[in-house]
Amino acid sequence: MTAIVEERRETIKEIVTDILEIDPDEVSETSLFKEEHDADSLRAIEILAALEKTFNIVIEQSELSRMVNLQSVYEVVSDAAGW
Repeated sequence: MTAIVEERRETIKEIVTDILEIDPDEVSETSLFKEEHDADSLRAIEILAALEKTFNIVIEQSELSRMVNLQSVYEVVSDAAGW
């Protein structure tokens, strides 16, 4: 994994853990936001908005259903940004 990819992943993780108010050590690539971290739809929208602002991209609202864990958030952001 390149340094830039690692940096992007770290930034995404920081955004997610900050909004969900969880310790970064508590979240894994595949832990489910809703089921394991009590995230609600409002938090998901906050995450989406923060990602859009940080990476200067547009993420369709329909992608929210895909954003269930860190791995899927990386994929959604990558798709939207064309990485």
